Amino acid sequence: MEPKGKLNHQKAGSYLKDMVYGANDGIVTTFAVVAGVAGASLDPVIVIFLGLANLLADGFSMAASSFLASRSERDVVSREREVENWEVANMPAGEEKEIKEILNQKGYAGEDLDKMTALVVKNKKFWIDLMMSEELGLGSVESGRPFKGAAVTFLSFVVAGFAPLVPFFSAGIVENAFLISAASAGLLFFAVGASRAIFTKRTWYWSGFEMFLVGGLAATIAYAVGFFVRSLVS
Repeated sequence: MEPKGKLNHQKAGSYLKDMVYGANDGIVTTFAVVAGVAGASLDPVIVIFLGLANLLADGFSMAASSFLASRSERDVVSREREVENWEVANMPAGEEKEIKEILNQKGYAGEDLDKMTALVVKNKKFWIDLMMSEELGLGSVESGRPFKGAAVTFLSFVVAGFAPLVPFFSAGIVENAFLISAASAGLLFFAVGASRAIFTKRTWYWSGFEMFLVGGLAATIAYAVGFFVRSLVS
């Protein structure tokens, strides 16, 4: 059994991953809408309404996708574990042979292989865990936390995606709301991109710069489309 502290650390890391990628998508999609509407030179009120509508709709869609994917993964793991349980209970000789083959591939042979196999099959839970991991490449059922993961994704998407909209709430007072929004979005692109390095193991500054470029490209395309549409109707 893994230490409780390690399990809690793994869960926190999983939630952090949901948060980072939710924030990442929230900034990109919302600022793309802001850039498109700004390119069309529409009223700041329209920017706010379209931005909020996109923020909530896309945030819910992403959270729902996360929920369904996580629940489906959990269901697959549960079903396969039931199959392994049945096979161990009803066909132990065949399953023991498979464990022996797995251990042999790991470098055990001769007397050591026999001893290791005997030790594994004495512990049914570990036996099945090993079969799940090595034969099927599946983790534990506990790794699927559909609702909590979806909630973290939605909240991070909405909170991060709301930032580019903030300047437009005071557009009548603050000039160049779009430029302020672009600057804040750029900083967030870099910050969230850099935080992805926790999971990708790449250098933080390159991850941040990469996200800055991708987000900037998406916003540029959206702005150009808005500008083109405005030129057609004006």
